[in-house]
Parts: sequence; structure tokens; C-alpha cells
Amino acid sequence: MSNEEVIIGSGTKYPLNGLLEIPDDTNGLIPAVVLVHGSGPSNMDAQIGNNYPFKDLAEGLSKKGIGVLRYDKRTLVYGKEMKNDTGLSVKKETIEDAILAANLLRKDSRIDANKIFIIGHSLGGMLAPRIDAEGGDFAGIIIMGGSPRKFEEILMDQNNDVLNSLNKFFKMIARKQIATLSAKFYNIHKMSDEEAKSTTVLGKYTRAYYFKEMGEHLTYDYLKVLNKPVFILQGEKDFHISVEKDFGGYKEILNDKQNVTFKLYPNLNHLFMPSVYGNIKKSKQEYKVAQHVDEQVINDISDWIFSV
Repeated sequence: MSNEEVIIGSGTKYPLNGLLEIPDDTNGLIPAVVLVHGSGPSNMDAQIGNNYPFKDLAEGLSKKGIGVLRYDKRTLVYGKEMKNDTGLSVKKETIEDAILAANLLRKDSRIDANKIFIIGHSLGGMLAPRIDAEGGDFAGIIIMGGSPRKFEEILMDQNNDVLNSLNKFFKMIARKQIATLSAKFYNIHKMSDEEAKSTTVLGKYTRAYYFKEMGEHLTYDYLKVLNKPVFILQGEKDFHISVEKDFGGYKEILNDKQNVTFKLYPNLNHLFMPSVYGNIKKSKQEYKVAQHVDEQVINDISDWIFSV
């Protein structure tokens, strides 16, 4: 396979370095995928600690005959200037670049323009149906460790999980902090855009508008009208999201739809790697352990793409 350096958004305000992995033995046009990151600044390998899930996916899928495009996230490269943008939204942070990436693949003469897929991980999975609707126009959607819920609901659940693991003294302090955050999140959808842009909710820079704009474009609304193939995967030991609320939430919304495939993987974490500690409080230690995306996951994605 060959790794070709590309630029996503060449000629725009935010050009990004990317890599296009092309399989060696290509007979005719090949299918291809765009990899879309989860939350926070991230490089093209989606590096977390000593793990590189997007690199694993790119190498694994290209060995199966699938082209894979990955790239640095906009907030990694341009984070300093973007943090002062009061109108920062997932559209600017993620969606625009994913659409540009899909367009770049469409122009490649080696790739079947009718077989371009999106693999969204975590927040990228939550956004994948919206990316498709707003111009990605994919042949199918793969959601890895995503959620049909609002982003702030997931963050509050994560905070409560940490709270429940603390001793009595720290629990008291944390409970107050979480109650303050909960009140802020509760008010977000009552605010005007201008109010939301001038209100910070997390740290010094994350504005209420980021959550408000995302909450006005719910995954649910896109998925319920979607008829193209969708593959939803989750690790059973994923402590960032919930099997019951998230994987189960997708099933509840989409159970009667023939176009959706679900798979839950025993003992895999949020990166679709073997679970180490299985505890959100130990997430840093979990991701320090160098591992690889489970081979079964790569096989399943590849089989699904070729079956569509």
C-alpha cells in the first residue's frame, strides 16, 4: 500500500495535512473511507496516549482493498486562533473539513465515487449523519462509539461516573461543581445565539454556542429519515459512553429500519482496543498502554463496506 500526502481544504483559510492510503493491488475502482475524529484537538492518527486508532484503521482497511483518508483536525492546527472564535461550532471544527475530504476522494480517478463512506469515531460518529446530509453524500455511514444523545448529556454522565468513584470529601466538592455545570447546560437551549456566544461553559474558551448549535442538529433527526446503509459499532467496556443509553439508544430509534447493522464488541474500550482498567477515572492510564484496534473490528468494517 502507498501513503500519499494530501492537503484537505487547499486554498481555504484552514488547509490541513492528510494522508491517503491506497492499497497496492487495485483491480479497477476501489471503495474509500474518510475518517472523522472525536472531540478535542487530534492528529491524523487520532493519537490518544500511546494508541493510534486511525493509523490502525487506515493500515488495516487498506490491506483489505479500501482507500483511507485521514487528516489533522482543524483545532489541532489552528487551535490558538480558533479558541477566541465565539461562534465556534462543530460545523467549523469538524463538518466542513470532512466534506472537503469526501470531495477530494471523489476527484481521485482510482476511487469509485459511488463507494465513498464515512467512519466517524465518538463525536465524529455523532456528527456523521449530519456531515452526510450537509454535503458529504456518502454511500454509507459507519458510527464507532457514537451517541444519539446531546453532547452535554454525555459529558454530565461522565462527570457523574467520576463523582461516584470519589471519597466523601472530594465528592462534596465535585458535587457542587457538577451542579453548577448542569445548571449552565440546562440553560443553553433557552439562550439566544448572541447570549450563547458570550457565555462560557467549560474552561475559559468553550462557549455555550458550541453546544447550542450542535443541539439544534440532533443525530436522531438525520437518522430517522436516512435510508442509506448505516453500521453502528460500540465496545462493551467503553466508559465514555453507555451501552444502555447510547448503543441501546440507537437501537431504540432505528430498530425497525432495514438499512442499519449493529454490533457490540465484548471487552473493547472506546478505541475498540482491549479494555485495561474499564474505569473513566483511569482513562489516562488506560490509553498509556500501547495497543491496536481489534482485528475483528477491521474485518467487520471491511466486510460491511464490500457488502453494500
